[in-house]
Amino acid sequence: MSDAYEPRPEHHFTFGLWTVGNKGRDPFGFEVREPLDPFEAVERLAGLGAYGVNFHDDDLVPFGSPAAEKERILERFRAALDRTGMCVPMATTNLFSQPVFRDGAFTANDPDVRRFAIRKTFDAIDLAASFGAGVYVMWGGREGLECEAAKDVRLALDRYKEAVDLCCAHVRDRGYDMRFALEPKPNEPRGDMFLPTVGHALAFIGCLEWPDMVGLNPELAHETMSGLNFTHAVAQTLWHSKLFHIDLNAQRIGRYDQDFRFGSEALRDAFNLVRLLEDSGWDGMRHFDAHAYRTEGAEGVWEFARGCMRTYLILAEKARRFAEDREIQDALLEVRASSLAEPTSPAGLGREALDDLRSASYDVEALQVRGWPHERLDQLTLELLLGVR
Repeated sequence: MSDAYEPRPEHHFTFGLWTVGNKGRDPFGFEVREPLDPFEAVERLAGLGAYGVNFHDDDLVPFGSPAAEKERILERFRAALDRTGMCVPMATTNLFSQPVFRDGAFTANDPDVRRFAIRKTFDAIDLAASFGAGVYVMWGGREGLECEAAKDVRLALDRYKEAVDLCCAHVRDRGYDMRFALEPKPNEPRGDMFLPTVGHALAFIGCLEWPDMVGLNPELAHETMSGLNFTHAVAQTLWHSKLFHIDLNAQRIGRYDQDFRFGSEALRDAFNLVRLLEDSGWDGMRHFDAHAYRTEGAEGVWEFARGCMRTYLILAEKARRFAEDREIQDALLEVRASSLAEPTSPAGLGREALDDLRSASYDVEALQVRGWPHERLDQLTLELLLGVR
């Protein structure tokens, strides 16, 4: 294979311990792979050219571990990071696996469960800060419901806001250089989840005590599950300057959360996403929140991880060629793509500008008969992806 697509740390590719450590269990079958030692994960990912590794608190230190065992694990993990030069850019909290969170964590009806969830998150934030993580992701895996009568959603959102505000207050009080990224998802594991889409989460952020501290961690699979366009979701997140982190994977519309290898489904959609990220100059981590097929043994996990990174690099190269291809650029001129940057009202919003718009005349007949050759542009893009351009 071409070395042009070999991942390197400067590409800023990251994986979670839960991704390469996925044991292949599903609702219908037991585990097919042995547990992966976090220290081996660090070594193997570094060997593949990854930049960093992320974790839930329980991924690294098993839930309920005694203090001495926790310290031993952390010392070994720090040693592995130092040995490989790997970083921990992001961390998060598992507020969904333990039975105590069956009715929710931040939005549980029981105040003691909510307080325990906050305490667990505070501890995990401290752990993340000790490794230099600059982003803390919040996925509300159990924040939702099946029985609509069991919760007043308005009150649940009050408690959700309170929890995020408390976590921001904790970071401010400790003086950490850390931002929060909310991760929307429409359903699974709950029947309906709060903050189901990027749009919901953006609106929620505007109501927080410190909205500047909170952005988004959109995930390809989560928006795609409900038939939404993930590239559009990321573009709007960028437009709001709220793209703090991103989860890359692959997903079929309308299915359960598949978390397939990046680019293994909807290749053109993956290309559009990569082109957006690369053209925007976004400097964040390219995080792969995915896992190997259940068919794979231990070595297949590393084929999966390498494949995620290589596919991104291949699509990034395609994005560069898109910008250089003469026919594609001519087609973009035909559809006047660059004209969208021209203000509709160059004179602004004042009375004179409004009067100009009110009094202007237009040749509607000429405007309505003109065709816009999107078919040609779309076909040229497809041919580029198929490798014939």
